[in-house]
Amino acid sequence: MNLDVLYEDFPVIEGNRLSLKKIEVSHLDDVFSIYNNNRVFEYCGILPKHNIETVKNMIGHFERDYNKRSRIKWGVLIPGSSGKLVGIIEAFDFNSKVNMVTIGYYFDENYWGQGFATEAVELLTRFLFEQVNLNRIQAEVMPANENSKRVLLKNGFLKEGTLRQASVWTGKGIVDLELYAQLKEDYKQR
Repeated sequence: MNLDVLYEDFPVIEGNRLSLKKIEVSHLDDVFSIYNNNRVFEYCGILPKHNIETVKNMIGHFERDYNKRSRIKWGVLIPGSSGKLVGIIEAFDFNSKVNMVTIGYYFDENYWGQGFATEAVELLTRFLFEQVNLNRIQAEVMPANENSKRVLLKNGFLKEGTLRQASVWTGKGIVDLELYAQLKEDYKQR
């Protein structure tokens, strides 16, 4: 695992339709649009935020977490549309002993069903396997979140099982989670 690729300079990941970039205060309105929508967090362990100042402070927390090397959040931007931020994708819980990471993502509801989440996960997966040299990428999904499961399956993740009553998610209490993962050897075979 080469975490220096992540933390020496904030990595920018470019794709065909999307760019994954650092979230800046200039993205505040777009980030607020995501966090202010209850439906976006229906299947997440995150509470919506209905105060723009709270969201502005959160952007500072994204920077703090990055500097502490504990979590990295990218804004998912559409180039050519004046840099519209349509989603957030993150990598966290880096485990160097087994060379793995957990990912998560959430998108502005206006951009659901257009393939943006699928492409963002593809870009991040490629980067984490090829540049950071991870061996395993995983994601935890609430069983009712069919859209997120489809995104992962399209990207070569396999459902490994259900963790019954295994986690406490903010605003949800104790939840079941389905575990999806992809190994580097799986990725190379795709």
